Amino acid sequence: MTTAYPPSGTAGDTGALAGDAGYRPRRLSTETKASYKTTELAAYVLAVLGVLLASWLVGTSDGHSDYFRADRAWFFVTLLTIGYMVSRGLAKAGSREPYDER
Repeated sequence: MTTAYPPSGTAGDTGALAGDAGYRPRRLSTETKASYKTTELAAYVLAVLGVLLASWLVGTSDGHSDYFRADRAWFFVTLLTIGYMVSRGLAKAGSREPYDER
């Protein structure tokens, strides 16, 4: 036998009374993972470290100028940061499900 959910406002935030046989907590919306739990943060950090390390290791030699100067490296880090922020914004914007009132 299934238990009908009580009308809104009678069961608090749980969606059903705790004594009901069909009790299950009600989720009002979904949320994305915290940023430190995602692989996109790991990829971002590795990319930034790669850019900065490449800029540090590539230097002048044999009378040639520096091919990958610090200002260019920080420009690429800025682009990576913008890309990461946009990807997190899109992830959060698409994470909401419509409210389902039962």
